Amino acid sequence: MFANVLSIKAQENVITFDVGSFAVTLLCESQRAGGANILIGATDEMRKKTIPEGSFPMATNAFLVEANGKNLLIDAGLGRKTVENLELCKKKASDIDAVFITHFHGDHIGSLLLNDERTYPKASLFIAKPEYDYYMSDEVLNSLPENRRGSIMGARRIFNAYKDKLTVFTPNEIENATELLPGIRGVAAYGHTPGHAGFLVESDGQKIFFWGDLAHAMAIQMNYPEVAVTYDSDSKKAVESRQKLLKNLADTPVRIAGAHIPFPGVGYLRKDAFTGYNFSLICGCEGRTP
Repeated sequence: MFANVLSIKAQENVITFDVGSFAVTLLCESQRAGGANILIGATDEMRKKTIPEGSFPMATNAFLVEANGKNLLIDAGLGRKTVENLELCKKKASDIDAVFITHFHGDHIGSLLLNDERTYPKASLFIAKPEYDYYMSDEVLNSLPENRRGSIMGARRIFNAYKDKLTVFTPNEIENATELLPGIRGVAAYGHTPGHAGFLVESDGQKIFFWGDLAHAMAIQMNYPEVAVTYDSDSKKAVESRQKLLKNLADTPVRIAGAHIPFPGVGYLRKDAFTGYNFSLICGCEGRTP
């Protein structure tokens, strides 16, 4: 199903494949093990069945989409290797035309600023309205102790730096998702954060859904979508969003890309009569290096 892999450079955690006429490249900054201590609602039985060693593989991913002559980023990574990974694709920060942010956690916005200046000087920045409103709320800011206000102030610095290129949009359900640019739609996936969003990308009848942090612990959350993680701001809403979107996407030709899906970060979702859902990573074992 993934014969259209264009290129792979696994030692650098960069892989490129096509979605219709678009080219999509994984920009992976880390591969690591996640611990069961972040899980909420996982019973001993669930853990024994899915993560008997007590840990599971995780990653930190961003994605480059080359679409309609434009260079688009889906999330901006930790910032440790984002620009370096782009250089592997023969792209400079100044080549990026737009950045679509799933949510404003540090591992998704890390490369947006360099010395409080825009890293991507000509890029438009897309963010969901509930996420923007949360970080711009003085009520939220004042409710936090001084030592927890850094993320709010950091987000505001980003908003200010990109203020002339900032697009605040309202996501919708995946069936009628909001079009942001030709072939790019914003999908509501609230819960992990107040305005957590995904991006549905389509070209020539082929689709890929970038679901951000809809799942962190793939090994257990695909089998048991009701399991939440400590990173969720509203675990109940996060579970509801995950269950709804998994049901919608299962057994469809829509590819799934995630910020924490282990290398190569992309795969297909299938319903399993016994264990909830199966997620099959793509096999990118042929092709040429970028």
